[in-house]
Amino acid sequence: MAQHQRKNASSNTKVGSDFECLTLKHFIESLPTLQRPFWLPIGHIVQKEHKFDLGCVKEKVIIECKSHTWTEGGNVPSAKLTTWDQAMLYFFLAPRSYRKIFVVKKNVKPKTNETLAAYYLRTHRHVIPDEVEFWEIDEKKNSIEQLVFDLTQKFTGKSGVNQE
Repeated sequence: MAQHQRKNASSNTKVGSDFECLTLKHFIESLPTLQRPFWLPIGHIVQKEHKFDLGCVKEKVIIECKSHTWTEGGNVPSAKLTTWDQAMLYFFLAPRSYRKIFVVKKNVKPKTNETLAAYYLRTHRHVIPDEVEFWEIDEKKNSIEQLVFDLTQKFTGKSGVNQE
């Protein structure tokens, strides 16, 4: 039997694709020219085309989507967060003129009431470019909220806990 990141999911790819579609629905009104996927040359000295989940040239926006959750045992999904770090590198290598949006599934750890995004912002600030916006989608409420944080200070958003 196949192992998937969600119970009752047909595949991990389907979970990710569905989350990208949900993200697109939340942003399409304010960013009507969003494309899925969106290719953009990135790089420091040499550039290469990179496929972002969503983006548009007209509004100069790139969006990466992650629907990861805490493990079933409530542990940190460290391998998944490595892909978040990788997304931060791609944002860093993208043109500074582009708005960079990172959208994640809102997933709360019951023991601490901390969301996975809040945990990442608290523990991985050293790899987050200053211009990246973090947004959480609450699938149960069908809502989206931008997380407010300062890379030089403690996490100050509405989602999760405020601790060092």
